[in-house]
Amino acid sequence: MTGKRVAVLLAAAALFLGGCGGDRSAERTGGQTAAGKRLSIATGNTTGVYYVLGGGLADQIGKNIPGYQATAEATGASVENIQRVVRGDSDIAFTLADSAADAVAGKGAFTSPQPIRAIARLYDNSTQVVATTAAGVRSVADLRGKRVSTGSPNSGTEVIALRLLRAAGLDPDKDVTRQSLGLPESVQAVKDGDLDALIWSGGLPTPGITDLLTSLKGEVAFVPLDGVLPAMQRDHGQVYAAGTIAKDVYATPAGVPTITVPNLLVVHERMDPVLAGDLAGLLFDRKAELEKVHPAAKDITRDNAPKTDPVPLHDGARKYYG
Repeated sequence: MTGKRVAVLLAAAALFLGGCGGDRSAERTGGQTAAGKRLSIATGNTTGVYYVLGGGLADQIGKNIPGYQATAEATGASVENIQRVVRGDSDIAFTLADSAADAVAGKGAFTSPQPIRAIARLYDNSTQVVATTAAGVRSVADLRGKRVSTGSPNSGTEVIALRLLRAAGLDPDKDVTRQSLGLPESVQAVKDGDLDALIWSGGLPTPGITDLLTSLKGEVAFVPLDGVLPAMQRDHGQVYAAGTIAKDVYATPAGVPTITVPNLLVVHERMDPVLAGDLAGLLFDRKAELEKVHPAAKDITRDNAPKTDPVPLHDGARKYYG
């Protein structure tokens, strides 16, 4: 066999193996894919907004950023997503701003400052506490002695849930029977009578919450959160703000006072600046398509997108916003 023919066969084999996946570690440079040009998007639970919108973002990347394809990956959400980006397991991640603020400061779930940068501030998450009417829960303090899901381990929901309980004067490990379940499992446990309440942080409407309220109409209700907001802001700052879950979101009798926190799209600090700028631009060039995937995308605005403090903007995104 001639040397030229051997080279051709080896090149063909390499292309075949590359298409089948295999070890991608050599392609990665600090969260950035090189010649492979396949991006992983860390999202959240399969019945949450991160996962739905992440799928739409992956589709638009494949259609509009030449040479790239993307896949939305179901995860435990915020804290795990940041960890995945830092390790190089994911290239892009959805995260709550409070978890991201902890990451850049090296506190909370993070033992040292993490090398992440923001592409954009997205929509705001609403904290949603749903309890069975039989449990008689009318405030967060009423969760004392109840069976409560505080979200997936290492999720943004878990961070907020534990802070909510403490703000109401409850010890999460002593005063409630706590279960660390993802949203699909939490919803099912409430339906089965194995939980009295669940805590969730997500966009509006969240499909899993819609399912729960529809399935158990009249047997579950939202818990208002305005009573614990002052303590949340005192202990953790203005990243937490007052909000309302409007009555038309879930067809509830009235609007429900809640606590909101912004969502960010983040990447590793070493992502290619051109790609980072393209990702920022995609959010607005294809905003109409993203809105069709989930209405939360309507709240992504050009004015708010660069407002990611204390998480620094990636240089590529900063250049895009001008």
